[in-house]
Amino acid sequence: MNMIKTVFLLTVLTLLLVFGARYLLGPGAVLPALLISLLMNFGAYWFSDKLALKMTGAKPVTPAEAPELHRIVTRLAQRAGMPMPRLYVMPQAAPNAFATGRDPQHAVIAVTSGILEVVNERELTAVLAHELGHVRNRDTLLMAAVASIAGAIAYLAQMAQFSMFFGGHRDDEDSGGLGIVGVIAAMILLPIAATIVQLAVSRSREFGADDTGAEVSGDPLALASALRKMEAHSKQIPLAVSPSASHLFIVQPLLPGGFTRLFSTHPPIEERIARLEQRAGTYLAR
Repeated sequence: MNMIKTVFLLTVLTLLLVFGARYLLGPGAVLPALLISLLMNFGAYWFSDKLALKMTGAKPVTPAEAPELHRIVTRLAQRAGMPMPRLYVMPQAAPNAFATGRDPQHAVIAVTSGILEVVNERELTAVLAHELGHVRNRDTLLMAAVASIAGAIAYLAQMAQFSMFFGGHRDDEDSGGLGIVGVIAAMILLPIAATIVQLAVSRSREFGADDTGAEVSGDPLALASALRKMEAHSKQIPLAVSPSASHLFIVQPLLPGGFTRLFSTHPPIEERIARLEQRAGTYLAR
């Protein structure tokens, strides 16, 4: 169900791009808009992991430097039948973790130093299984593609703004009779709609990774417990990363500078915990 919802939302995002190009800049802008989207997706495919690691300040760790981390991920990867990802640590007190990489062969899992202090081994195993779930479900590549299309829509609105500034706005006939008012409304509403769809995809994939992580670890209650702890700490300790990287993490980080959670990239923790507890009940009933 989560995958069906994701495909639907990705289709909506693509249609927003095509409609926006057609409405704001004319029929001739549709193909260039799609080409820009493809180019941005190409860049995201090859460089999304490097960009994520740079934005978060994560550093690679060897088995000698983080033996417990390597031991747990090695066991989980073998259980899931996946290649061993590269492991990174962020020197941050806020407990959190994320995965990135274009495919399982080039995957990265990063954790903050804070999470190693807050959760126990059972909970850490469940968190790392969740991140492996993102890798196995190809969420890392999907979210890079979604971000690229949403970025193309924002760029399209900026192009329309410049075109209007220099007297190149659409006339009433081309813009469906709404004229300049309709163009201005589209420039404002299209990026907002794209952001809402992007956030919906992100939330859907978190549920999917929770389900896959619970399957890989076999311990959904441990993930529920870890989410409670991380949520409580993350509300108090800011995570010094760019807001554009907040969707990567397993729980919504508290960002410095008073950044609000109005547009949350994550579903409510209470709902995630309830789903995991229900899943644990299903395991016990077998």
